[in-house]
Amino acid sequence: MNNLKGLATGIGSLPHQDADSALSLIFKYIPGIPFWPQLPKRDLREGMISQFSEKIPCLKIGPSGLFFDASKQEEELERFYEKAIACDLDYFKISREYASGLYRFHEMLTGGTGIAGIELLKLQITGPFTFAGAVNDESGTAILHNKVLFQAVLKSLNMKALWQANMFKGFGKRIAMFIDEPYLGCFGSAYTPLNREEVVCGLTDFIEGLKPLCAMLGVHCCGNTDWSIFTEIKDIDIISFDAFDYMEKFVLYAEDIKVFLERGGIICWGIVPAQGFTGEEDLGLLIRKLRLGIEVLVKKGISEELLKEKLIISPACGLGTFAAQKAEKVFRLLSETSQFIRKNF
Repeated sequence: MNNLKGLATGIGSLPHQDADSALSLIFKYIPGIPFWPQLPKRDLREGMISQFSEKIPCLKIGPSGLFFDASKQEEELERFYEKAIACDLDYFKISREYASGLYRFHEMLTGGTGIAGIELLKLQITGPFTFAGAVNDESGTAILHNKVLFQAVLKSLNMKALWQANMFKGFGKRIAMFIDEPYLGCFGSAYTPLNREEVVCGLTDFIEGLKPLCAMLGVHCCGNTDWSIFTEIKDIDIISFDAFDYMEKFVLYAEDIKVFLERGGIICWGIVPAQGFTGEEDLGLLIRKLRLGIEVLVKKGISEELLKEKLIISPACGLGTFAAQKAEKVFRLLSETSQFIRKNF
């Protein structure tokens, strides 16, 4: 995996109204680890929760978004488990109407666009805790706290991840499946009543069966969390974090990070800010921040060579709320930073 050093990728969402424009940006600036773009401004169904909601029991989408309908709960759960036990991946597919970028990405790769320069194909799925924390049941309680429905969500998303990986396996490229878990940025607070064991067990169950199809599994969290949760799960290969705003919090887990890197893990440094991006940021600023983070971790006992070798970069978070021109500035800066790292680190 040494040829991944310093390469750049994206998190998921982009602000474009059409997939071709978004993919043009991706192939231009981050050709080494391209990803399929989520386009929430194109359609309500492309939001990070709605996008993966098809065929999840009792969830429906209407004009105002996703809602819970328990009127046929028993019937829907029975059908769901029949399909899940049969591993009917096509039943759990993500429709083109919900993910235009995914289908255009596949079509462009099929036509040969960018295929020669790809080191890793990045796919993504909203994680079970983020998904289940965003949707309420008929009592107004997040389905994260309903054991029956949470298990259905977890298994449904697992099947959708498997369906994606199966869709892209024919290109002969290594696949990385990123699990997006921004909800876990609240882990440990009074508003997120989850214990460590629940999260570790839930994510371990979620990634079951993915490894044979995915060379690498990643977890992205754009807030502050207990990073040792992810280092503990042996099948997680990439940890993606907001390195611009949460560097000081992340380096507190140096001991866990060291173990993770020594077993082959990779850190994806979200070095270009997302939420606070002004357009005034430049290469010098990002490299200084990156070097500072590496320096702190070296002082805590991690090999500098290992840190630099097991490093890829990205924006701190998705860019779906940006203007298209602003998103291009982020990607241009990301590309410049990647080139500098590849040449000088």
